[in-house]
Amino acid sequence: MTSSPLSTDLYCVMGNPVAHSRSPAIHTRFAELTGEPVRYERRLVPLDGFAQAVRDFVAQGGRGCNITVPFKTEVPGLATECSERVQLAGAANTLTFRADGSIHADNTDGLGLVADITRNAGVSLAGRDVLLVGAGGAAAGVLGPLLLAGARHITIANRTLAKAEALVQSHSALASLQKSELLAHTPQALDANFDVIINATASSLAGASVPVPASVLRPGCLAYDMMYGPAAQGFLDWARQHGAVPRDGLGMLVEQAAEAFLLWRGVRPPSAQVLAEMQRAA
Repeated sequence: MTSSPLSTDLYCVMGNPVAHSRSPAIHTRFAELTGEPVRYERRLVPLDGFAQAVRDFVAQGGRGCNITVPFKTEVPGLATECSERVQLAGAANTLTFRADGSIHADNTDGLGLVADITRNAGVSLAGRDVLLVGAGGAAAGVLGPLLLAGARHITIANRTLAKAEALVQSHSALASLQKSELLAHTPQALDANFDVIINATASSLAGASVPVPASVLRPGCLAYDMMYGPAAQGFLDWARQHGAVPRDGLGMLVEQAAEAFLLWRGVRPPSAQVLAEMQRAA
């Protein structure tokens, strides 16, 4: 017996822009496969109206939401409670609205990235040299989980060196605990090559050129763009032309959604199945 629409729980993704988001399709499929009574929609939020949009959604009975650009760094200020991942990153992508009125913020981006690289792509991060390109909210959200995955050496490359240095500083204690080396550089100053390169900049979305030189690529290394679909194509073509293994961020999107679904429903959806279905349909 299927649930009636009246008995479904409401979730959404908030962002600006948000029309391109594939999160509704992913969460709808998760709900179908797990039998969870979930309805999930997109919400376009005015650039100056994020806090009000969250209040409105809660008033309408919303149980949780995902947050995408450009609001991730605004999320912690609205939350009653922030996970350690959020405290470290200064950004969140998942809100849970609890029955007592409290709001819990978490960041599942890094968990999704690590799961996609290690499980779906089959590339171990333990003992590897990683280049993280960018120092904005996307990079901040994944740096902690990359360190926890055992990367030996992580270099953060960003045009504004001070932003990369700030990320190094905020994660220095964790890096020390993990016995990982953490460095900041500008893209022009890079003089090493790496096992894994992760593009966490908006360059792909903007159609800009690849922000690092091809000399950073070791033969056969993984070159990962956190964007997916047409936006990632330029980076993927560049990586392939220079002997790297390209991968876009669709798997990260599915895996971070699975972590959010688990937080909300207490059920882990079959993310690998959903990713395979989406890849076949692409």
